[in-house]
Amino acid sequence: MAVRGWSVAVPVMLLLAAGGCRPKHSVAAMEEAAAAHSPAVGRPAPAFRLPDQEDRPVRLKDLRGRWVVLYFYPKNDTPGCICEATEFTELLFRFQDMNASVYGISEDSTESHRAFIKKFALGMDLLSDPDHAVMKEYGAWVEAKVGDKSYQRVIRSTFLIGPDGTIRHHWPEVIPKGHAERVRRKLSELQRRPSTSDSE
Repeated sequence: MAVRGWSVAVPVMLLLAAGGCRPKHSVAAMEEAAAAHSPAVGRPAPAFRLPDQEDRPVRLKDLRGRWVVLYFYPKNDTPGCICEATEFTELLFRFQDMNASVYGISEDSTESHRAFIKKFALGMDLLSDPDHAVMKEYGAWVEAKVGDKSYQRVIRSTFLIGPDGTIRHHWPEVIPKGHAERVRRKLSELQRRPSTSDSE
């Protein structure tokens, strides 16, 4: 089931603070305020098949039985994306202990992903979506407007997918600094809730 149109209006301050590792406001509160209005939660996550940095295919259906953190980001080797990727790497062992896999998705090539991973010693796999097909399915590729000019952009957003393939939480737009820890806390919270379908 496609989730196009899942993008929701978020506080302007959140958008203004979204670059780099220097949040200007209470980012956790803003992220959760945006998440509270997302209609994605409870729906099946759209299927995908994308190559990772080594050109190996990654399919969502092969990840059933595990939690999946799927985060969309604009571009390799830029301040906010470095911040987000390195923080996920620092917490990767915690996610693995919680039966969760972490994947980043951008339009960058697999070659660019390899260079990005090597340069910053990243631990998770990065998936390449050059034609934005998966981004569109998840509502992470949208049209924006500045004045009279329209352009397409990636929304920095994160989906937490349960072991049954259902979206359990959605951050429609995030601030990189501290986001990995906020995702880890949300995962811990969800895993504490009784559920017959989750493998924890």
